[in-house]
Amino acid sequence: MLNENLPYEEVRDKIDQAESITILSHLNPDADALGTALGIYALFAKDKSKKVEVVNASIDLPKHLDFLPYFKKIKHHMDYSKSLVISCDCGSIDRLGFDLLGRDILNIDHHQSNTQYGTLNVILPQYASSSQVAFELFKKNYVINAQAATCFYTALLSDTRYFTTSSVNEKVFSVARELVSKGAHPDSISRNFTQRRPLSSLRILEKALTSLSLTHDAQVATLMVSKKDIDATGATVPDMEGIADYARSLATVEVALFAMELEDGIRISLRSKNTDVSKVAEAFGGGGHKVAAGFTLTYKDCQSGLDECVNKVLQKITELGLLDEK
Repeated sequence: MLNENLPYEEVRDKIDQAESITILSHLNPDADALGTALGIYALFAKDKSKKVEVVNASIDLPKHLDFLPYFKKIKHHMDYSKSLVISCDCGSIDRLGFDLLGRDILNIDHHQSNTQYGTLNVILPQYASSSQVAFELFKKNYVINAQAATCFYTALLSDTRYFTTSSVNEKVFSVARELVSKGAHPDSISRNFTQRRPLSSLRILEKALTSLSLTHDAQVATLMVSKKDIDATGATVPDMEGIADYARSLATVEVALFAMELEDGIRISLRSKNTDVSKVAEAFGGGGHKVAAGFTLTYKDCQSGLDECVNKVLQKITELGLLDEK
């Protein structure tokens, strides 16, 4: 489903018929993934007629999001083998981190690149966040309490980069207003985003900025951190959220590339001002939005490490002619 004819009753029927519900979000979750998942969990947390769990396969979760209602309820394993699965903000089933073969899945997302892996897919790429999709989907038949509103607003704030992205429109502000009216507190939510950074996040940022290089007539900026950098600073993947935005902020830069050397491969985050970087991500098996996308390359793909990996991506940007499109 890629339009706004939302399946309100079909979703309600699925939930009514389910004896248990498992709410999942993608590996290495961001605020939209967790905010959407916890917002949905908040709708059913006090319903004694159902067993409900909220699960993420990643052990390291963003610490600054621990203010979200029910954050401590997040588990790292699934206990219900026959539950209705509600997936949040996840473009492909493998990114959920669990074997879901044969499971009934309600897939809620806003990524154009979503592979439609659910038995029911509610995908609205024109929406600013997955939490906006969830809010619109559930508000007709369920009471959006203060806990759910806080989670949904947090996700919306994060995925719009404080209401600054091209996805922000009158409807986004209308949703934000509704969530505030239902109990979300913008001041405390913003404070948790801007005034609770761990020291490790600044130390890894310093390492990344030191690596800055410009190519393509200064239209592409590259930042990278090695495993050695990450170990030395004590940083985790959530600590590196947003580093690519520093490169994108440069006046001449159209595309920003941030490469992280992790245990399972080299993760690439792409950001742009207007260029469709999702084309690059999809070429390497990833996905995302027009101005924000990503993917992971294995060490088999880049046997020489970071530099080889980055050069492959830079070459693909050239091959696709992305900078000619802007």
